[in-house]
Amino acid sequence: MNQYHLAEINIAKMKGVDINDPIMKEFVDNLDLVNTLAEKSEGFVWRLKDDSSNATNLNPYNDEQIIVNVSFWENIETLEGYMYKTFHSEFLKRRKEWFLKFGKAHTAMWWIPAGQIPTLEEAVEKLDYLQQNGASEIVFDLRNKFPAPNESKTKAK
Repeated sequence: MNQYHLAEINIAKMKGVDINDPIMKEFVDNLDLVNTLAEKSEGFVWRLKDDSSNATNLNPYNDEQIIVNVSFWENIETLEGYMYKTFHSEFLKRRKEWFLKFGKAHTAMWWIPAGQIPTLEEAVEKLDYLQQNGASEIVFDLRNKFPAPNESKTKAK
């Protein structure tokens, strides 16, 4: 069993005024499918969701145009497998149809002890930290990845 899980937050600023805007329809129509695919993917551990089984109603930025996703994975490889080698990749390729650019970083990752569940506020703080300070062992992005703490010690020996 892994001692650490990879936590990730990603946010997007919608072109629509909110999630119900007609420009967001195709994205919204596929959201349950993409979320179910994540939950059934190898390495998936947990994802933030509300009573409607998604996180589109959560609003940590007090901005109806921003949606947020938080999930945990066994490791970076399984997250990337889901992102780039499943139906989810089609939505990544088309994200400019639905979303605007958001700050320096829109995805942040960090290692958490297995079983720990950070709050949405803590996840937002991690993204803010990455935007202000860049990638480090504290929080990183898809271009600048850091191994889990136990992997770092193993590789250093």
